[in-house]
Amino acid sequence: MPPQPPEPQVRRNMLKFLKSFLGIVRILQILFGAGLWVTIAANKYEGSIHFVLFVAVLFWLLTLALFFVTLLDKQDLVPLLGGERWLSTNLAHDVAAAALYLPAIGIMIYKTDRNSYCNLEQYKHLCLYKVYLTAAVFACLSCLAYFLSLFYGACRKCRGEQTVI
Repeated sequence: MPPQPPEPQVRRNMLKFLKSFLGIVRILQILFGAGLWVTIAANKYEGSIHFVLFVAVLFWLLTLALFFVTLLDKQDLVPLLGGERWLSTNLAHDVAAAALYLPAIGIMIYKTDRNSYCNLEQYKHLCLYKVYLTAAVFACLSCLAYFLSLFYGACRKCRGEQTVI
């Protein structure tokens, strides 16, 4: 028996979420987070960069989970965190992400500055300056996306709304 197509109401809810401010911001968070951790993981890294990679991968996975649970409108199935608490759960996620992305940005800026000497055409050895600069930009964009989501969710919470969409 072939699988049944989604009901029109489910499809409308999905499109409504994808076109909403939060849906667009979540997609940006996923893209920027993936850009950050792929940039770091594809190159040689050491020391404090491990923390940046941890933050990027952790919140990329958590954001993917939040995105798909909200997209499929299955918040009520999440024990302890779903239902009426879903907006608060999203806010807590965004606060934690923004708070941990700030030191990650600091680390990336520090590493970029420390490697700025090798950004010369005559320099022949392995230079991670451009990698660190790219990662710093992705970290800043990710943090900005989490702050946007945080402020949007906080405004909705202050108005007394309970739903994410």
